[in-house]
Amino acid sequence: MIRIQARTEPSTLMKVASPLIAIVCTLIFGCILFSALNKNPLDALHVLLIAPLSDMYNVGEMLVKMGPLLLCAVGLSLCYRANMWNIGAEGQLLAGALGGSVVALTFIDSESVLVLPCTLLAGIVSGMLWSAIPTYLKLKFNSNLILTTIMFNYIGLYLLIWAVNGPLRDPDGYGFPESALFSDTTTLPTLFEGSRIHLGILFAILCAFVGWFILAKTHLGFQIRVFGADEPAARYAGFNSKKLSWFVMLFSGALAGLAGVSEVTGPIGQLVPNVSPGYGYSAIIVAYLGRLHPLGAIVAAIFLAVLYMGGDLAQIEMGIPVAVVGMFQGVLLFFLLACDFFIGNRLIFNKLTTH
Repeated sequence: MIRIQARTEPSTLMKVASPLIAIVCTLIFGCILFSALNKNPLDALHVLLIAPLSDMYNVGEMLVKMGPLLLCAVGLSLCYRANMWNIGAEGQLLAGALGGSVVALTFIDSESVLVLPCTLLAGIVSGMLWSAIPTYLKLKFNSNLILTTIMFNYIGLYLLIWAVNGPLRDPDGYGFPESALFSDTTTLPTLFEGSRIHLGILFAILCAFVGWFILAKTHLGFQIRVFGADEPAARYAGFNSKKLSWFVMLFSGALAGLAGVSEVTGPIGQLVPNVSPGYGYSAIIVAYLGRLHPLGAIVAAIFLAVLYMGGDLAQIEMGIPVAVVGMFQGVLLFFLLACDFFIGNRLIFNKLTTH
């Protein structure tokens, strides 16, 4: 007979080491998977994890993918630390891309230096508004936040698809579902000539430090940590749960919205249906891999961005299905959750006795 017993003092070392253990277990799973696909496991892992960092251009592309992952993950880290289970970063990212695109296209002929800041602000506000709806439903009617945020992901996606096939479609685009190209005044400048690295990566790193400062150095961050660790104690201490919930959800929506508008004003340069390959969902893994720490999310975002890049290279060079990357992400999250379970609990094996 097997029973579960909570550990009185979970190991601090294992809390830090669990992401590394999960990554190693994922790599072992990958070797088995590639062998089943009749691919050399070492060659496949090299293409998946090493080749994306082989030259400066690939490193730049990795940083382009890292930006939205990190922005979404920082916001989600604060939500999860407060026990607000926001699964809607993908929809908030798409809302930010759509809201920012409306402003960019409205002032497409403007030469004002204020157009780009207004475009970015529109994306941030759109992400906040998209996160505010499920937050209101949660606090007012006690709806399930996980379900509502997931549903709003799909609503955001189909709203964006409707927009690029309808009012925002480029009239000179030969019927393709995409907007007109944004003007130079509404495009984020690149940091290095010949690369696509843009200001969005600096926004992401700055926001990671802002998130860390809020959590570690402010009274608000202390309230968030206490509220997530022991809600009854937080209420007894007089912490306002509604204000904390509103703050973390709007903060998360703002960062996801910034990620979306940075994509359309950065590497893409227009609104298209496939703004995101699933950054908002992958950011959940980034947040957990970074141990729900905004600075830890930087390292985790680099790893997931490498996986994205490696998946594209593996598809081109080895014919490995791109869905393998999604499987890697899912297996990684599974091992992370398994590690967290065994950090907090142990299995007790009791012999069955007969009377």
